[in-house]
Amino acid sequence: MNLSALQQYALVTANYWAFTLTDGALRMLVVFHFHALGYSTLEIAFLFLFYEFFGVVTNLCGGWIGARYGLRLTLWVGTVLQIAALLLLIPVSATWPKLFSVAYVMAAQAISGIAKDLNKMSAKSAIKTVVTTSRADVDQADKRLFRWVAVLTGSKNALKGVGFFLGGVLLTVFGFSAAVAWMAFGLALALLLTSVLPADIGKMATNPKFSALFSNSQGINMLSLARFFLFGARDVWFVVALPVFLEGALGWSSGEIGGFLGLWVIGYGIIQASAPALRKLWTQSSSPDVKAVSFWSAVLTAIPALIAVALWRDVDVAIAITAGLAAFGVVFAMNSSIHSYMVLAFTEQKDVSLNVGFYYMANAAGRLAGTILSGAFFMLGRTDMAGMQLCLWVSSFLVLLSWLSSLGIPSFKSSLACQ
Repeated sequence: MNLSALQQYALVTANYWAFTLTDGALRMLVVFHFHALGYSTLEIAFLFLFYEFFGVVTNLCGGWIGARYGLRLTLWVGTVLQIAALLLLIPVSATWPKLFSVAYVMAAQAISGIAKDLNKMSAKSAIKTVVTTSRADVDQADKRLFRWVAVLTGSKNALKGVGFFLGGVLLTVFGFSAAVAWMAFGLALALLLTSVLPADIGKMATNPKFSALFSNSQGINMLSLARFFLFGARDVWFVVALPVFLEGALGWSSGEIGGFLGLWVIGYGIIQASAPALRKLWTQSSSPDVKAVSFWSAVLTAIPALIAVALWRDVDVAIAITAGLAAFGVVFAMNSSIHSYMVLAFTEQKDVSLNVGFYYMANAAGRLAGTILSGAFFMLGRTDMAGMQLCLWVSSFLVLLSWLSSLGIPSFKSSLACQ
């Protein structure tokens, strides 16, 4: 079957959406299931250690594999591994010894981490294979690329939010084992849709050397460093600390917390998808440049600190967290959307999977650092309130480092001008 580039991209995106639902749901399932079993926040954070660590390795190597063998292979392998990870979690039992249970779930999460980042790298790289242009059409192509990236990134995060809610509901209705079994079945159906993809999508004309997986571009490198600190800043308070804090401080159930965080991620995704339209409202009709990255990073630096101050001043917890999350979500979404566009605009089509893999390696490393710091600093606070404030101050510091890194990004020149 001969598929157009747009049809190929649609199939990749559909699979990515299905994958994202299971990924978001699984995160909530693991956090709430093991917290209910009496695990500390640091122990829960360690359940995600291999998930994030192998995401780092996968992004670094996955881009090279995609460039050498095509994005269809990385997409298929990622989806099959996620199904395997879900199936492995079915027999997990509360009667297992804690040490064995932690080790077993960490191994399953390692497989899921590999799967997630292979799938993400495939979907993000596929955009560049669709947006082509002549030298005379560079500006319009840049705008088109920004819109496509914004829609994919925003829709993914909106669906991840639905996955958070889905995870809370599935845990409440079916229990842990049955929930992961149903998710594995649904993802297997999505995998069948991609069977018609051509084998050479995203494949480089010449086989790249393994050394090519490390970027030589200052723009890619500085964007990657800024991305590392940016996502560390998000996950240091959002991944482990916030769900546990909401349960301890407000007494919310897992379903309520999953729904609340799910709505936040859905709204965050909508803002990401709407980033080009929002920029137009502010009379910014051109595609983003380096100044846009620095601006949104600078604004974001203050928000976690303001939430921490509000909690310290005994502002109503529900109001402080809800208002703070809303502000953080809007600014973070704009920043992340522009970041995702910039890395594709900086890279040439022939190198896309290599550079995207390297960039999201930094993204995964930031999530890894943020996840571990989230569990550690929350526990160091000794109380839920003190732990949450400490995580928020660390978040603000990491955003500051992201802003400082963004100042080293060189003047922007779209690679589309060279195609």
